[in-house]
Formats: sequence, C-alpha cells, structure tokens
Amino acid sequence: MKFIHAADIHLDSPLRGLSRYDGAPVEQMQSATRRAFVNLIDFACDKAVDFMLIAGDLYDVDWKDYNTGLFFNQQMTRLRKANISVFIILGNHDAGNVISRQLKLPDNVTVFSYNKPETKILDNLGVAIHGQSFANKAIKEDLTTAYPNAISGYFNIGLLHTALNGRAGHDNYAPCTIPGLLSHGYDYWALGHVHKQEILHENPWIVFSGNLQGRHVRETGDKGCLLVEVKNGKTTVKPIAVNVLRWEICQLDVSKLFHIDEIIEKAREAVIQLRQQLEDKTLALRFIFEGNSQIHNELHSNLEQLVNEIRTVVFDASLGNIWVEKINLRTQPVLNNIMQDEGPLEELGQFLKTLPHNLDDLQILTTELRSLRNALPLEARQNEKAGGIDPGNPDTILQSLNGVEELLISRLLINS
Repeated sequence: MKFIHAADIHLDSPLRGLSRYDGAPVEQMQSATRRAFVNLIDFACDKAVDFMLIAGDLYDVDWKDYNTGLFFNQQMTRLRKANISVFIILGNHDAGNVISRQLKLPDNVTVFSYNKPETKILDNLGVAIHGQSFANKAIKEDLTTAYPNAISGYFNIGLLHTALNGRAGHDNYAPCTIPGLLSHGYDYWALGHVHKQEILHENPWIVFSGNLQGRHVRETGDKGCLLVEVKNGKTTVKPIAVNVLRWEICQLDVSKLFHIDEIIEKAREAVIQLRQQLEDKTLALRFIFEGNSQIHNELHSNLEQLVNEIRTVVFDASLGNIWVEKINLRTQPVLNNIMQDEGPLEELGQFLKTLPHNLDDLQILTTELRSLRNALPLEARQNEKAGGIDPGNPDTILQSLNGVEELLISRLLINS
C-alpha cells in the first residue's frame, strides 16, 4: 500500500517579494502553485498510489473567481480516472474561503467534517483515516483530544492541521503535543500548516510534509510531498520535490575584494555553480554581501548600479533560469572605529544609537518629517499612502533605522 501526504498547497496564491524587471520570469512566477500541483498529480498517477492526503490549506482564503476551483476539480478528475481517492481536511486558510464551500467536488474526494472528528475506513487496504477540518480561521484548542483511538487490525492515519507546540513564523493553531499524538496509537500522523518538511517521530510516524511550492525567500530549497509506502509491516517515507520555482539565499564574503567588478564576477561564479544543480527549475535568488570591505562606502552609494549589473550578469550566466530577487548589503567599513572618533560623525552615531530609546528626540524628528511630508506634491503623498509608508509615524521611523547609519556614512565619506 502506498499513499501521498501533501499539505499547504495554497493554490493560486501569489508569490511574495517579487521585483519585476526585464528578464524576470513573470509568467512562471504567476503560475508556480498551479504547475507544482500538476506535478503532484502527475506523480500520483505515475506511481499509481492508492490514495492522497491533503492536510489543510489547499486554497488561500477567498478566490477571485471560480477558476481556481474549476482547475482543482479538473486535477481531481484525473485522479478519479486513475482510481485514486483523495482525503482532505480544511485548514485555517480554507476555513476562510466562502466560495470553496459551495463547489461540488468529484466523488473520489472526501472532505472531513469540521463539527467533530470523522473516520473513513478503506477495507480493501486495511486503512482507517481519522481527521477533522477547521471550522473557522483560528482554532485555538487541541482538536486531537476528540480523535478516536486506533482501530485494531488497521493501519491508522491521523490527518491534522496544526502548529503542534508552536513553530516560528506560523500561527499557533490547533496546538498539541507529540506525546498526545502518540497516545492515540496511530501508525502515521499526516500534519499540515508548517511549510517546512519535518519528521518529528518515526515508527510511529509524525510528519509535516511542508508546502508544495515556496512562495517567498523564507521558504528556500526544494518543496513537495511525501511518498509513504507500507510493505511487510514496514513503513518508509520518501520526500518528493514537485516545485517549479526554488528560492535560495547566496551569502558571499566580499572582505577580500577591492573593486565592484570583482564582486560582480564572484556573483557570476556562484550562479554558474547553482545552475548545475537546477535541472529545469527556475531559481529566485537573493544575494547577501557581507564582511569588512574596503569599498563599503562605494557599494552603498552605487547600489542601484550594482543591482542592475548583477542582474544582467546572472541572466547571462544562468541562461535565463536564475532571477535575482534582491541584493542585501551587510558589509561594514574597514575603519569600523570611524564613528567612535570625536567630532560630528561620533555625534551622528550616538544620535542614531539612542534615537529608538529617546522619546523626546523621536517626537521632534517625527514632527519635522511630518512637516516635510506635507510639503510634498499631492501625487507623492498619495503614492506614499498606497505603499503603507508614513514618515510622520514614529513606528515607521524605527522600522527604517536599520541600515541608515551605513547609508549616511557612505554618502558623507564617498568624496572624502
């Protein structure tokens, strides 16, 4: 017997943090979650699995129209033709989706109730699947306390959307513990909600499958599902990558480089190495340049030029398969005691360091920035409002302080 454990598909969810520029793979970005889902269905059919589990967050809150649901139904019909059943629980994103509740699904698809845990018996396989959907967007109680104990003589699976005992970057929904899950006597817990693939326990298995397609730079590496096989009483779990676009972070130490051209060349060499690992996938790449650099000030003063030149080199070196999502400069000047010398620079450094803790100075700066903001043309202020930026707001100032010191020093010293 073999089945697929998948979760957090977020079908038609937009990828976040995407800068558009000439050569950026816009169409591939927009269709990434759909193409990853098609890869999942292709794999299920090729392997002739017995059934598929989806542990929540199939969708991404409300659809803009019915096309998302129609696309999903088409893929489920493909599985029906291959005699593959699908068992789904609703997660926090699905529970907020009004349209999805009205969509009639093919008869090979079962969605578990949100009123209480249900058990689905597959007698031909000797499998019992236990699960409960989310009734609303934020479930704060442990749903598993109402899950039934394992049925003797069956391979018991628990289907659950949960943050377990808490996971960074994820809301603490349906909290539970590993001992609590083990107490049910199930053979496999198929978990969803956490986007990183993670094996929490073996024999019996407690596993997060992770999401199918990374949607931003915090979700790096290959993404996909798990192929679970049970043979002669032994269970094996194998990760399967189905993503079409991969996110990666490339950190480069530039402390021994003395010209911008050298940094660009180092970025090109890194891309050539990455290209060899890509196969046919598109890569969204963030560069982080770090280290004590002789050209720290020059880099910060010519950031736009640096970004565009690296994008051009990367596009050429990767044959168009690698897209530069962002470039972060985390270099430091070699003369790192420059702000400690007595004089105006030392005063500026002290002001920036104490500003977050000095409410009086922060209020004065807020008032001055608000006055400058009001002097801007109306169009500029409207664009600022649309972008969610308010320079007259103390919180905005505090959020913007990171990197200000380096920028100011680079501008002050570039011609010195």
